[in-house]
Amino acid sequence: MNNRLKPILKFAGRPLHSIARYMPKGLYPRALVIVIAPVVLLQSVIAYVFMERHWQTVTQRLSSAVSADIAAMIDVYESYPQDADASVLGRIAADRLGMDIDIIPDSDLPPPGPRPFFSLLDSALSAELAQQVARPFWLDTVGRSSLIEIRVKLGKDVMRILTRRNSAYASNSHIFLLWMLGTSLILLTIAVLFLRNQIRPILRLADAAEAFGKGRDAEFRPRGAREVRRAGNAFIEMKRRVERAVGERTTMLNGVSHDLRTILTRFKLSLALLERSSEIEALEKDVDEMSRMLEDYLAFARGDAGEAAVETDIRALLEELKSDAERQDHQTELTVIGDPLVVIRPDAFRRLMTNLVSNAARFGDRIAIRATHDARYLIIMVDDDGPGIPPDQREDVFRPFFRLDEARNVDSGGTGLGLAIARDIARAHGGDIILTDSPLGGLRATVRLPV
Repeated sequence: MNNRLKPILKFAGRPLHSIARYMPKGLYPRALVIVIAPVVLLQSVIAYVFMERHWQTVTQRLSSAVSADIAAMIDVYESYPQDADASVLGRIAADRLGMDIDIIPDSDLPPPGPRPFFSLLDSALSAELAQQVARPFWLDTVGRSSLIEIRVKLGKDVMRILTRRNSAYASNSHIFLLWMLGTSLILLTIAVLFLRNQIRPILRLADAAEAFGKGRDAEFRPRGAREVRRAGNAFIEMKRRVERAVGERTTMLNGVSHDLRTILTRFKLSLALLERSSEIEALEKDVDEMSRMLEDYLAFARGDAGEAAVETDIRALLEELKSDAERQDHQTELTVIGDPLVVIRPDAFRRLMTNLVSNAARFGDRIAIRATHDARYLIIMVDDDGPGIPPDQREDVFRPFFRLDEARNVDSGGTGLGLAIARDIARAHGGDIILTDSPLGGLRATVRLPV
C-alpha cells in the first residue's frame, strides 16, 4: 500500500517544492506568513460571501422596489390622461416615493453612456427595469454621486425620474468592509509585535552561540517562551561544561609541563657537569629539541583558550611579522585593505600568523601578505615562492607531528605542529585555513575568519 502511495505523494509534492523556493527563509517572516495567510484567506472568503450573498441580494431587492415604483408611476400616468402636465403625478411621487418625476414632450432617449467597470447597482437596476418596466430606458448611475437618473420612453414623450442613490443601493455596506479591514490591521499589528518579541530571544541565543564559536564571551540570559528558555539554559550549561573541561585540561597540562621541564633541566645540568665531547654535544642538541617539541605540543594542546578576544590592530601585528621576515633577508610585501581593527585573541592570532610566515620564510625567498577586512570576513593570504606542497598532501600537513620529510630530521627546525596549531587557532576563532597554489609559484595559505 505504501509503495502505491509513493508515486502519488511524489507527484503531489512537486508543486509544494516549487512554492517552497519562493517562501521566506527566516523564522520571523515565516511566522508572519503563518499568521497573515489565514487572516487574509478568511477575510477574502467573508468579503466574497458578503458581496455575493448579502450586498448583491440587498441591492437587487432595493432596485426591484425602485423599478416597481417607476412602473406604477408609468401606469398612473397612462391611466389618467387628464393630468397632462403630470403635476399631480410629480407631487405624489415626491411626497410618497421620494422621486422627482417630470415629462419631457417630443423627446428621445440620450445615447447610452459608458457603463461602469464594476457596479452592482448598474447591473441590478438595469435588469429590474428591463423586466418590470419593459420599455426603452436610459440609466445614469455615474453622473451624480447621490442621485440616479432614469429616463423611460413613453410614445413621443420621455419620463425623467430622479431618485436617491441609497434607495436602490446598499450604500452603507462599505462600512462593514472598513470595519473588517480596520480590525484585521489592528490584529495583524498586535501579531507582528508579539512575534517580534518571541523571535528576539531566539536571535540572541543564536548570536551568543556564534560568539562562543568564535572564541568570544557574550552575555546571554534566557528569555522568551518556555521552549526558548529551555534551549538557552541548555546552551549555558553546555558552555559551562566546555569551559570547565578546557580549564581542567589547561591545569593538567601546566602540571605536566612543570614536571617535564624539571626533568629536562636535570638532564641539562647533568650534561653540563660532564666533560665536553661530541657525544655530549649530540645529547645536548637532543635535549634542546625535546624542550622545543614540548613547548610546541603544550601550546597546541592548550590552544590559548584562556585568552579573551579584544579589538586588535591587525595592520600593526602584520607589520611586526613583516619586519621579522625582512631581518632574515626575505623580500616581504604587505597589503591591508579595509578597517585594520578586528576582534580577535591577539596572542593566539599572532602565533597563528607567525607559524604561517615562518613556514613561508623557511621554504621561500619572497613573501607576500595580503589582508582584506570586509563586512563579514577577515581574509589573510600568505604567499611564498618556495617548492610548495603537493595537492594530495595539503590536508595531511595539518595533522599533528606530520612532516613532509618522513625521516623527521631534527636539523630542519620543525616539529610538525606549526600548521596544526595554526588551524586549531583559526577554528577556535570560528574560521579555517586552506592551502592552494600561490601566484608567486609556491604555496598560498589563506586564513578566513568571520567578523
